[in-house]
Amino acid sequence: MTVGPVTTGSVRPDASFVAVVLAAGLGKRMGSDLPKVLHRALGRPLLHHVLGHVEPLRPARTVVVVGHRAPLVMESLAGRPVRFATQVPQLGTGHAVQIAWDEIEPPTGEEGALAATVLVLAGDMPLVRRETLRGLLARHLREGNDVTFLSGVLEDPSGYGRVIRGAGGSFLRIVEERDATMEERSVREVNSGVYCFSRAKLKEALRFLRADNRQSEYYLTDTLSFLRDRGGRVGVEQAPDPRELFGVNTPEQLAMVEAVLREWGEG
Repeated sequence: MTVGPVTTGSVRPDASFVAVVLAAGLGKRMGSDLPKVLHRALGRPLLHHVLGHVEPLRPARTVVVVGHRAPLVMESLAGRPVRFATQVPQLGTGHAVQIAWDEIEPPTGEEGALAATVLVLAGDMPLVRRETLRGLLARHLREGNDVTFLSGVLEDPSGYGRVIRGAGGSFLRIVEERDATMEERSVREVNSGVYCFSRAKLKEALRFLRADNRQSEYYLTDTLSFLRDRGGRVGVEQAPDPRELFGVNTPEQLAMVEAVLREWGEG
């Protein structure tokens, strides 16, 4: 479903990607039935902050994955050049991207259908800066990677998937905290949940996702190991400010995010 005009999909570095924003969750720890992405930071919904960083990069199209109280989220974006995919039930980040595929890769001949890159990010991360996303896209294209993801080093990595590296710092895998060993939990480099994929490689990897984890969910992170194990190139871009990785799951985290936005002079 499309609301508003879709930006033309020309073959330019700054317009050759599709942005997928994950915005389906309830956010149980927020203590509200409001979709998590509609909670406000400095008067604006979290999702609007995220889109405000993505839209100036001129994606060929932007797909917002909705779920919990989807009509509210869709109504909040009325008039913006976005498309929607509905994820019900919510079975993980990988499942969300699978659900969105018909909007990521629409019928041949539709405007913007040739975008070669897919940028995936969460709708509850209002601190991810435009220039950081631009740098991630640039690295992905420059290195010719199958996937490039944004990481950061946190003093307290609790709640985040850990980036596990091998000899010489090479990427091995991302382990979700629930599934990590004690040794893996000691790692301070974490995954942001922001990725650039080759569209063709992502399409292939999504077919092989399995929900064989403690949450019985389809993790998008598993596509990275799939691609690496088949000789694919996995790149890592570290965020210049690790606070850009902060997501919002609790009222306390929302207050912390607001404090950073004030510090940065955003509103």
